[in-house]
Amino acid sequence: MPLTTGQAIAAIAVMSVVTFLTRALPFLLFDRGGTPPKVVLYLGRVLPPAVIAMLIIYCLRNISFGWGTDLAAFAGWAPQLISAAVVVALHLWKHNNLLSIFGGTILYMVLVQAVF
Repeated sequence: MPLTTGQAIAAIAVMSVVTFLTRALPFLLFDRGGTPPKVVLYLGRVLPPAVIAMLIIYCLRNISFGWGTDLAAFAGWAPQLISAAVVVALHLWKHNNLLSIFGGTILYMVLVQAVF
């Protein structure tokens, strides 16, 4: 169902206000000169590894280790595990998130499209 002009303008206005508030709210809530609350410091330390762990589980959740004699069984899980290992190696080597993500994604696509 297509939106009318008024509905589209209202949707854009709501999205704009919400986007502005998500950007401005931290500056309104926390004093620039003071230290952030302890809960914010805790979340800043704990959430990044938790999010990465959740992403790893999500990406590897459908792996099925079929140990058949044909290449199809190997091709079902090898590209994912090889790419995940390359992501870990790239990150340990360069400590660059974008390089790790793009390197693993490109390798996975090459493995799936051309190799397996």
